[in-house]
Amino acid sequence: MAVAERYARRAARGVGDDLYSPLRPEVTLARQERQRVMLDLLSRHSPQPLDQLRVLEVGCGSGSNLLELASLGFDASRLVGNELLPERTSAARRQLPAATVLHEGDALTLPFADGSFDLVYQSTVFSSLLDDVFQQQLANAMWRWARPGGAVLWYDFTYNNPRNPDVRGMPLARIQALFPHARIDARRVTLAPPLSRRAARLHPGLCRMLSALPLLRTHLLCWIGKPG
Repeated sequence: MAVAERYARRAARGVGDDLYSPLRPEVTLARQERQRVMLDLLSRHSPQPLDQLRVLEVGCGSGSNLLELASLGFDASRLVGNELLPERTSAARRQLPAATVLHEGDALTLPFADGSFDLVYQSTVFSSLLDDVFQQQLANAMWRWARPGGAVLWYDFTYNNPRNPDVRGMPLARIQALFPHARIDARRVTLAPPLSRRAARLHPGLCRMLSALPLLRTHLLCWIGKPG
């Protein structure tokens, strides 16, 4: 499968999970910023308590995002993850609570009825999908799974990476095209990772200073609201 092949090439180039280790100060700072913005979006747009929200993450990887949601107050039994790659699904199963259900395989084969979730979450999945038709098919499925009044929660980068032909940026115009009927609240977050890694080597505080400049932020965190 094309996505699995791209991840294999990524591993062969030596791009490992240590690049995203919480022991790296720039990673922790970016995560804290993302959490603050996510919680602000939830407080503005979701009237329900966090522990009552049913959430599906498409492309949950090793489960770190779902674990983060649980630590913020989401009910682990209302969290559901989907992951294409078996080894990542196994890693997620090891670290997530037993109450969190995981589905392995292609997201388009998931057995969910329309409106099953309050939130359908994706984090840097669409930037790894290079086929426009498949992108739209997955966006349509996520939109169906979100209940009226719910949302797709989106985190992804906006710029192409000239050093990595296996990904592409997802600017706001593309998100709007994928979800033409949505009400989108988009926030620019995350200091450009190559810049944040260099800055953190000098001093973590420099990351905070540079991140205050919107032009240096490379990702969008979006509430893609479905009308009630």
